[in-house]
Amino acid sequence: MDQVAKDSTIEVVTRVMDFITVDTISSGWNTFRYINKSTEPHFILFDKYPEGKNIEDMKKEVLPPFDEGMSLIMKGDMDAAMQAFGKLPPWFSEIVFSGGTGLVSPGTVGTTIVNLPPGYYIMECYVKMADGRFHSSMGMTKELVVQDLAGESQPPIPAVQVSISSTDGISVKGEIKAGKQLFSVDYMDQIVHENFVGHDVNLVRLEEGADLVRLEAWMNWATPDGLMTPVPEGVTFLGGTNDAPGGSTLYFEAEIKPGKYAFISEVPNSEDKGMFKVFEVSE
Repeated sequence: MDQVAKDSTIEVVTRVMDFITVDTISSGWNTFRYINKSTEPHFILFDKYPEGKNIEDMKKEVLPPFDEGMSLIMKGDMDAAMQAFGKLPPWFSEIVFSGGTGLVSPGTVGTTIVNLPPGYYIMECYVKMADGRFHSSMGMTKELVVQDLAGESQPPIPAVQVSISSTDGISVKGEIKAGKQLFSVDYMDQIVHENFVGHDVNLVRLEEGADLVRLEAWMNWATPDGLMTPVPEGVTFLGGTNDAPGGSTLYFEAEIKPGKYAFISEVPNSEDKGMFKVFEVSE
């Protein structure tokens, strides 16, 4: 029997390589409280699939080309990897990446508020194991049906406004203070970057000595050790918002302690693109 969300707050739990949550939600604004109880970093990306395609089609036609391509990247054969990615089905371009949570470190909770239109979605995480296998290929995919039953929920009022675009990178309006903070993220546009994904916004807490060059490189999955366990030392991911269509607004909540942080996008050369912003929060 399908599990249906009773209100607009949906709890999602990962224990190993899974998304434990309801099967059906109402359209409109929903709050996803993602609890990462595993030993790996994860995120949630909502893929809105074209009509007539489902999770079995994903497993049969989408995951194998990515698995083959990543295996070739690990071997250093980028040309062959590009040929493997070329085996993706024509309908792959019709998938709408509809937002989700940013990266969430083990033992951490990420809260993201997303407005999802009705449709059939697949939740996925494609962070990589130490051997290069995608989490999605190890079971981190789940169907989610969004019914046309929008409730009365309205978007929240953020304390801090973040915007991201391919031309201006990440911009921040408002003071980021210690304590629980609510951020909005406006996607001014969206493009497909060199690693085949769109831009997103991840909030990272940086401990003393954290290697920022290593962090920037790690955020690009399309390299042998990008998005691969372990995360760079001194880095804790606190969530954020995932790849979303241009013109959309998402929200996320985070507990901020005094210290050093960064907003960073999962794209190659994020600093050059203005998508890697380091900041500090005082007492």
